[in-house]
Amino acid sequence: MDYPSKVLAKAVDEISGLPGIGKKTALRLALHLLKQPSSRAAGLGNSIISLVNEIKYCKECHNFSDFEICEICSSHKRSDEVICIVEDVRDVIAIENTGKYTGKYLILGGKISPMEGVGPNQLNIPSIEKKLSAGNVKEFIFALSATMEGDTTAYYIYKKFKNSDVKFSSIARGISVGDELEYADEISLGRSIVNRLPYNEKD
Repeated sequence: MDYPSKVLAKAVDEISGLPGIGKKTALRLALHLLKQPSSRAAGLGNSIISLVNEIKYCKECHNFSDFEICEICSSHKRSDEVICIVEDVRDVIAIENTGKYTGKYLILGGKISPMEGVGPNQLNIPSIEKKLSAGNVKEFIFALSATMEGDTTAYYIYKKFKNSDVKFSSIARGISVGDELEYADEISLGRSIVNRLPYNEKD
């Protein structure tokens, strides 16, 4: 595609590098920005720079945060005894939107997937051991996607820590097999958290 301006072409290339955005959509977005006041584009640019430079990872759960410890982990209203193990930040957002969960989280940063070259060493599994050593946790909830990779990850963690005195449970299968957690509707996800089941290696 030919562009009348190299500056426009550069903007389209950068925007189209984002997930799910092709060249045509990128061009439409770039042209939209050109019609806006310059302050709008400046605000967008500054927010992206701030996102990259200022956002932190919570030292306790690995969630995105403005501080060293995120608001969920630092809240006295959240229980230290129940930890929900999820794949990434999008799952935390999905569960929080249900309003049904009052514990804390641990974000693995992915799931075990040999096909994609992701093994246990690439995940935040040592943080589980750290939580166990602290002695406050009474239950870990597996809230991983209902896929082979999600089940493999839960099984690996369960086998590694099953001899501890902590209870392991899994969200009820109100979520269809093969579904990613972030796409579940809030009612189904909320019920799955509330009606969670004891985890065992035969699940």
